[in-house]
Amino acid sequence: GGSIMSSLTREDGKHIYYEDYGSGDAAVVLVHGWGMSLRTWDYTLPPLVDAGQRVVLLDHRGCGQSSKDFADLGIEAIAGDVVALVQHLGLQRVVLNGWSMGGAVVTAAAHLLGQRCVGLVLTCGASPCYLQKPDYAHGGTDEALAETLAAMAADRVNFLAGLAAGVFATEVSQQVVDWMWDIFLQSSPLAAQSLADLGPLDQRATLAALNVPILSYVGAKDEIVDPAVCRSVADYGADVTLVECPESGHAPFIEEPELYLRELLGFVAARL
Repeated sequence: GGSIMSSLTREDGKHIYYEDYGSGDAAVVLVHGWGMSLRTWDYTLPPLVDAGQRVVLLDHRGCGQSSKDFADLGIEAIAGDVVALVQHLGLQRVVLNGWSMGGAVVTAAAHLLGQRCVGLVLTCGASPCYLQKPDYAHGGTDEALAETLAAMAADRVNFLAGLAAGVFATEVSQQVVDWMWDIFLQSSPLAAQSLADLGPLDQRATLAALNVPILSYVGAKDEIVDPAVCRSVADYGADVTLVECPESGHAPFIEEPELYLRELLGFVAARL
């Protein structure tokens, strides 16, 4: 159509919105968390560009400026969008950085991209598992996720207001919380399907099979993804650097930006 936005057409004529800063055949790809949009990377994007990196960001299907009405809103489908975008842009080397549920997305995408992925960053990532398993003691419970989904179905607007506030353990302004809340409200209510898909997620074997260096950020005060999940990445990946963010809740790129950026810029510069 006549859209002036950068968008990638996927199945059923639906589209994925993306932004692409810089040039070259190598890029950092930023993948936001559940129900959010690429705008959540606004504190991270300019320093990466200033460092000379090409930066590519996309909105999950169901979120932001991407089509809201995809039939499949699952994590593997979102990972497929990331892979398709890398291919569409002709990128030969990428560092993938996923926040929260985006961590599960980029782990899946790294597996699909093979040697094109030269580094993986998990920012308070929901990987390898979001919920506890019989042989995995970290993460939330099936009951808690069910309660979350029910609370959201009952009163989406107020639930998301509380979730936006719960992202932060540090003192941030009400404007920052409201900004997060506004971004949440842009997503489709049916994007709850993506969140539900975190229930059975188990990427332990995927992480173990990845032949790439991994940087895993741990929000020590994170109440959305169990910090022990983020630390457990080191139990599965072969080359894992843990970055403890002692003051952060679920958004160290906003709560402790100097620490976050120093580690990210160093990791990316060594690989791209």
